[in-house]
Amino acid sequence: MAVASKNSNLARARDAKQDEFYTQLSDIEKELKHYKKHFKGKVVYCNCDDPRVSGFFHYFSYNFEKLGLKKLITTCYKNKERDLFSANDTEHAIMLEYTGDKNNSGVPDPNEIGIVKLEGDGDFRSEESIELLKQADIVVTNPPFSLFREFITQLYEHDKKFIVVGSKNAITYKEIFKLIKENKLWLGNGFSAGNAYFKIPPENARNFANGVYDKDTGLVKFRNVGWFTNLDIAKRHEELILFKKYTPDEFPAYDNYDAIEVSNTKDIPVDYFGAMGVPITFLDKYNPDQFEILGITDRDNNSGLKTKEYGPDDAKNHTDLNRRGAIRIGNEYKSTYARLLIRRKQA
Repeated sequence: MAVASKNSNLARARDAKQDEFYTQLSDIEKELKHYKKHFKGKVVYCNCDDPRVSGFFHYFSYNFEKLGLKKLITTCYKNKERDLFSANDTEHAIMLEYTGDKNNSGVPDPNEIGIVKLEGDGDFRSEESIELLKQADIVVTNPPFSLFREFITQLYEHDKKFIVVGSKNAITYKEIFKLIKENKLWLGNGFSAGNAYFKIPPENARNFANGVYDKDTGLVKFRNVGWFTNLDIAKRHEELILFKKYTPDEFPAYDNYDAIEVSNTKDIPVDYFGAMGVPITFLDKYNPDQFEILGITDRDNNSGLKTKEYGPDDAKNHTDLNRRGAIRIGNEYKSTYARLLIRRKQA
């Protein structure tokens, strides 16, 4: 049993290292400036951050008084490998707790930061971490992408507000999309020009192609990463300006959904109020006062708009067609990309 436990811990440590992406302080500052009103009097918990190198801990500790925070708590997963990028080479995972500038120096001093050794490994799923989570009002962190579903589920189980970094691929996850559809989760402001740059352990550079990892900066570039939150922000209520007129030639109806295809968000017709299939990137412009999310074509008939299923007698690519909106052209079928199914709200 001891051997099995040791092997399990080693596997978790290896996986954690592969999933290690450090958010730049500049990106944290650009995003969190939009949430300042939410932090006053709150306990912030960064539960997937090595507090000794975390940009999140730096941001909140140096802006503690400006934001009016009550308490800052930071923990991280403990990896016992000596060469770990985050330098966790001590015998314990640790928690850092900061309650503000006590000596009026204007900066967080070491003697003002409480350091507590954790009994466990600091995993966000551990009992210790969950007890700390219960104290928190808002969770702000960059969780492991591979555990994003589990991480978000835990936050909702404990009724927590959050601002977290994640892969936009998660939008199509059943558990995540349900929250988006119910307006319980949405995208934040995002990274500059849609590009996110993260610091990674040098030995992980081999996992990325040339042009994705910059050996001079030690940064890896991702285009499909964003901020996810359930805190209201101004961007969420910006009206999308529409100008295109609907024509059936430009916006063909799907053969298998009671909806039309709109291949670019900017082209949503101003005079159409039926169901539409739009790119997933629509979520960057989504205003719940202007639109309603009905479902997604990437999985089962969660929208109630699907009108048929294809079989092998209909088309060779019938399995692909059943996962997407299909457009019939003569006797052929063209499969679209995954689409959000939306409808405009009447003014």
